[in-house]
Amino acid sequence: MVCFGGNGYSLALMRTQVAIIGAGPAGLLLAQLLHQRGIECVVLEAKSRDYVENRVRAGVLEHQSVDILNAAGVGARMMQEGLLHHGIVLNFAQRSHRVDFEELTGRTVMIYGQQEVVRDLIAARLAAQQPLYFEVESLSVHDFDTESPRVRFRTGGEQHTLECDFIAGCDGFHGICRATIPAQQLSLFERVYPFAWLGILAQMPPARRS
Repeated sequence: MVCFGGNGYSLALMRTQVAIIGAGPAGLLLAQLLHQRGIECVVLEAKSRDYVENRVRAGVLEHQSVDILNAAGVGARMMQEGLLHHGIVLNFAQRSHRVDFEELTGRTVMIYGQQEVVRDLIAARLAAQQPLYFEVESLSVHDFDTESPRVRFRTGGEQHTLECDFIAGCDGFHGICRATIPAQQLSLFERVYPFAWLGILAQMPPARRS
């Protein structure tokens, strides 16, 4: 178990402005943006730090994401180590077709693994000595639709309660936060495309500069 606390919090009864469930890119970036604006928050994650820092997911960042990470002060390593792509090449019917993003939209994309973004965000939060708890157990949210929401969890073998003003559910589709929303209050918007995209991340020089 790895746990980091700060700001004089009592582990038995904690108080913050925003409780963030999930230390993925969404939860950690939200925490960074709130910290920049002087808003207190606590991040709670069920998995270990090693797990979230090595969980391979997406690897392409669109320009909006790059801009946000830079504005949040966590984009230095991305700009140094990431691979800027101005377009892509599609092979179809034995012919290569180049799609020039910059020419068509004036924008580019950055190849930089999600796990690298997570590492940068965790490093920034720990450097700022802000509360970040890994491997929390028995995580549950309570009274989220009232003015006094609470989060209960176990860490270090002890039960704790986190009182807050808001709960941010950043724990994904299968996380506990989505399941707490009553079905009659949950609206889903989905579009299914008749094709899929396969991406493979590898630490090697690109086949060609695009």
